[in-house]
Amino acid sequence: MGSVMSSPPANPLEKLLAVSPAPRGMRRDMTALIEKVAGGPLARDLVLLAPSGAVDRRKRVTIAEAPEGEIVTLEAEVDAHLASFSPKSPYRVRLRDETGFMSVVYFRPQKEMLERMWPVGQRRLFSGKVETYNGERQMTHPDHVVDLEKADSFPTVEPVYPLTAGLPGRTMARAVKAAVALVPELPEWLDPGTPARHGWESFAESLRRLHAPLEPGDILASGPYRTRLAYDELFARQAALRLRRAKRRAHPGRSVVGTGEKAQTLLASLPFAPTGAQTRAVAAIAEDMAKPSPMHRLLQGDVGSGKTLVAALAMTASAEAGVQSALMAPTDILARQHGATLQPLLEAAGLTMAVLSGRDKGQERPAILAGMAAGTIDVVIGTHALFQSEVAFKDLGLIVIDEQHRFGVSDRARLVEKGVFPHVLVMSATPIPRTLALAVHGDMDLSILDEKPPGRKPIRTVALPLSRLMEVYDAIDRAIAKDERAYWVCPLIEESEAVDLAAVEDRLEALRERFGDLVEVVHGRMSATSREAAMDRFKTGDARILVATTVIEVGVNVPEATIMVIEHAERFGLAQLHQLRGRIGRGDKPGACLLLWKPPLGETAKTRLDALRRSDDGFAIAEIDYTLRGAGDVLGVRQSGLPPFRMVDPEVHAKLLGQADQEARLLVDRDPSLSSPRGQAAAMAMAIFGCDEASQEARAG
Repeated sequence: MGSVMSSPPANPLEKLLAVSPAPRGMRRDMTALIEKVAGGPLARDLVLLAPSGAVDRRKRVTIAEAPEGEIVTLEAEVDAHLASFSPKSPYRVRLRDETGFMSVVYFRPQKEMLERMWPVGQRRLFSGKVETYNGERQMTHPDHVVDLEKADSFPTVEPVYPLTAGLPGRTMARAVKAAVALVPELPEWLDPGTPARHGWESFAESLRRLHAPLEPGDILASGPYRTRLAYDELFARQAALRLRRAKRRAHPGRSVVGTGEKAQTLLASLPFAPTGAQTRAVAAIAEDMAKPSPMHRLLQGDVGSGKTLVAALAMTASAEAGVQSALMAPTDILARQHGATLQPLLEAAGLTMAVLSGRDKGQERPAILAGMAAGTIDVVIGTHALFQSEVAFKDLGLIVIDEQHRFGVSDRARLVEKGVFPHVLVMSATPIPRTLALAVHGDMDLSILDEKPPGRKPIRTVALPLSRLMEVYDAIDRAIAKDERAYWVCPLIEESEAVDLAAVEDRLEALRERFGDLVEVVHGRMSATSREAAMDRFKTGDARILVATTVIEVGVNVPEATIMVIEHAERFGLAQLHQLRGRIGRGDKPGACLLLWKPPLGETAKTRLDALRRSDDGFAIAEIDYTLRGAGDVLGVRQSGLPPFRMVDPEVHAKLLGQADQEARLLVDRDPSLSSPRGQAAAMAMAIFGCDEASQEARAG
C-alpha cells in the first residue's frame, strides 16, 4: 500500500490496478496482513474481496429494551464518567435515557480523550453488543459512538470481511472502503439487454452497494449486487478463454493427414467394433489435424469408455502422415501401463513404440533417444522425462496428454516446444457436470465418450456395514479360488497421513492373517520402486489382494481384478468412488464393488452410496455429485486448474455460466481484436478480474 497518485490517471483503471492507498493513521504492520486476506496489494484486490457477512445495526432500542447478547443501537445521554481506582479496573461511562441507566466500559482507556469526546450532558448514538454485569446492562468497547449531528454517517448495516490473526475487522473494513473510493464509472461491457433483463445496477454501483449495504440482503451471494459482479467475473473469464481459443486457431500450424491404411489395419485387428462415440471422436480429431492450425482438443470419457483406442488411431494417422507422436503420463507406472495397452494396437498398425521414463538407465535409453531423433520410433510414451534437454524428436506432430489436471500449463508448453506446431490431444477420465464444463475447458474443443465398448462386463455394487466384514473375506476367498484378484482401498484422511498409514497397516495385518503372502500393499510413503514392485506382484498374480490408500493409480489396468473393496466408503466423494470402481471389470469376468460403511450413516452419505449402486454412468454420477456437494466442491481449483473466483460462488452462480459464455462468445466472434467500444470495455473487465493476458494478446494481434 502506498500513497494515491496526484496526477490524472492515464486510463480509468490506473488507480484501481495500482497499489491500494493506506488509510490515514493505519499502522504499517497491517499492510502485509491486509494483502494476505485480499490476495494481493492492488486496490482491485480489495474491492473484489466479497464480504463474508454483515452486522445489522438498524435495531434502535431504549436502555431498558436492550436485549443481552445482541448488537443494538441506542441513543443516550452521557450521565457521568466513573474513573477506575486501579490500572486493572475498567473505566466506565454511565449513560442514561428515559428508561434507565447503562455503562460503557473501556479497558486501558485514555481518560482525557474520553472526557473531551463525551462531555456530560451530551447525547450520542452508541452501537455494540449488550452484556449484563452485576445486574446492570453494559456495552464493552462499543463499535461506534456518533454525535447526533453526524447520525447520517452512522453505518446501519456494516459488512464483515475475512480476517487473519492480528488483523482487526475495523482495520480491514477501512482498507476496503479506501479502495472502493477509487472505483471509477466505467463503460458497460455487457450487452445492454443483460442488466436490463435482470434489473442490475452498473458494475461500479454494484460494488459500492456490496461494500456499503443498506440492508443485510445486499451482501448475499444470491442478491442482485453480488450476482451482477459474479456474472461480470464469469463473462471476463469466458471471454479470455474464447480469445485464447481464437488465437490458437489463428496460430500457424500444419496439416497432418493420414492415408487411413494403417488405421484400417488396426481396426481390423480388434475383436469388436468401435462405439459411435469413439467413431465421432476419431472423425473430429482427424478434421482438427487436417487444418493448418494446431488442434487443442479434450477427449473426456468415463472409465473404460475407450480413450486409449481413440488416441491410438490419432497416433496411427500421424505416423501415416510421416510425423511422430508423444504420449505424456503423470507417473512411471501409468506410462508403462499405457505402453502395455498401446503396444498390441500400434504393432497391429505397423508402428514402432518406446517407453521413456526418468528411471531408464543403461544401454536401452541411448537407443531410444537415438530412435526418436532419427524418426525410427513412431510413438514415445513417457513422463516428465520427455522435457529433458537431451530428448529430441525428428518431427513431433502430435502430443497426447493423459490426466491433464496433473500437469501445469508450463509442462504442456515445454513438450509443445519439442515439435513443429504439434497438434495436442488431452485426455481426462474425470467426468464433470456439463453445466460446468465450459468453465474448465472453454479454451478447448471437446469430444465426449459417453458410450462403453461392447463386451464390458457389468459391475455389481453392494453397500455393506463393516459388521459384515467376514462375508467380504469369504467373497475374496471364492474369487482367489477362481484365479481372480481384489483391491482393498482404505480411506484417505488428508489431515493425518499417520492415521491413513495406520489404517492401511491394520487392514494389511488382518488380511495377511487370513490370506498370508497373497496380500501386497501400496501407500504414499513407499518409494516409487517399492510401489512398482508391489504392483508387479499383483499384476503377475504372485499377490492376489492389493491393499492401498487412494494412491492407487488412475489408469492401472489389471484385467484379473474383479473385486473392489472400499473401506469406510462414506468418507469418499462420489466421483472418487466411481473412479475406484472403474479399476475392476476390465477383463472377461463380471466384477463386484463392495462399499463398506460404518454406522451411523448420514443422509448425504446414504444418498451417495445409493447413487453409486443405481448407476455406472460417470456423467450421470457427476451430475448427482454436483447436486449433493455443490459446484464449489465438484469444480475445485485443484481439479480444474482455474484460479480462485473472487465474486463467483459456484454453488449459487453456476446457472449464470452458460449465459455468460454465450455472451462472451458472441463478443469475441464479432470483435476478436476487442477494438470496438464494447470490446475495449470488455478488456477492462478482464483486467479487473485478472485475466487480461488474453485481451492484451488479442489487441496486439
